[in-house]
Amino acid sequence: MDALDILSDVENCFPYFQPIFSADEQRVIAYEVLGRYQSEGNIISLGPFFQDEEIPDEYKYEVDLLIVKKALEKSMELDPDIRLFLNRNADLLMYKHGEPFLQELLAFEKRGLNLQRIVLEISDRNYNGDVDQFDHLLQYYRTYGIKIAIASIDSESHYFERLGQLNPDILKINLHPLKSTSTGMNFNDVLFSLSLFARKIGATLLFENIEMSYQLQFAWKNGGHYYQGYYLHPPSAEFIERDLLKHRLKEKFHDFISYEKKKLEAVFTTAENLQVKVQELVIKNRKASYEEHFQALIKEMDQVAFRMYICDEDGFQKSANIFKDKNGWISQSEYLNKNWSWRPYFLENIIKMRHEQKGILSDLYCDIETGETIRTFSFPMNGNDYLFIDISYQYLFEHDQLL
Repeated sequence: MDALDILSDVENCFPYFQPIFSADEQRVIAYEVLGRYQSEGNIISLGPFFQDEEIPDEYKYEVDLLIVKKALEKSMELDPDIRLFLNRNADLLMYKHGEPFLQELLAFEKRGLNLQRIVLEISDRNYNGDVDQFDHLLQYYRTYGIKIAIASIDSESHYFERLGQLNPDILKINLHPLKSTSTGMNFNDVLFSLSLFARKIGATLLFENIEMSYQLQFAWKNGGHYYQGYYLHPPSAEFIERDLLKHRLKEKFHDFISYEKKKLEAVFTTAENLQVKVQELVIKNRKASYEEHFQALIKEMDQVAFRMYICDEDGFQKSANIFKDKNGWISQSEYLNKNWSWRPYFLENIIKMRHEQKGILSDLYCDIETGETIRTFSFPMNGNDYLFIDISYQYLFEHDQLL
């Protein structure tokens, strides 16, 4: 559809609403407002219109303002705790310094709209204007109770820096990459980092483009508080009953919880078995040298581990690496005296092992040298020595509940 056709027939532009569901209540807590245009009986998305850089901002603003007005008008019939997500790229938000848009919101506030229900879903990826002015405008909006959401994960290196600067209330994560067979641990690792970051700044995670059950499970497992996508409900011109999916979501969450409990039980059982096996070997060989300890461990754990080493409580390596390559176990003396205290959770786990006198099985992570997904079992040998056993991906794969 040509942009001029839309501009000359702007009254046929109207909002669609896609529901957003919460994990804790399993009901609709918000709607994202999407632009649509009706022509000859066909309903067309206005996404390409707003993304077209050839169309002047004042024309985009005219169409957008009409859609926002219609959406706010219709939202007056909603429960007062349901929020509205309004998409704004930086250029559109900065149009005339953001004042006309704010005045429209304030006009609805006078009619009873609580501006705390408004969430600005923003993107500044292609913004070439003054970033400081843009950030200042967002902070100004916030003084009225308006919330800020950052849309999607940006692959550019400055993404986390911008998150720190903007300190958003909501981080919106696009799950479309999960449809690709090439998506692997990298995506999981980014999400793990993002979930930790969100927790630090007090932001909520919203997962969008959920189109299949496994994507909903992924969002649930990765700390998603809010969910959105065609699998749950497509955008429509009308609002839906808030508890429409409550029973279905409860059943789904029950399945997810049962599956996760089985995995956690498998991890716990594996840790207990490793504890018994390693403790028995360490006690039996308590007067042996490091090399003799490793030889005893290799006999018992040849099909489980691929690397072993011993550190002191400060993280300095006191033994060589004992590493399993394609020809068998070898000694790597170049690792002697290396320090690993810089690794996340290293010192925390040392203190935990020292106090509990019990081994720890790590979570899944990507090994720096092999690039494979592994776990590490750490064990307090005595008051000074701590044994680390890296468990191979092959073993985890054969016991898939450990993955």
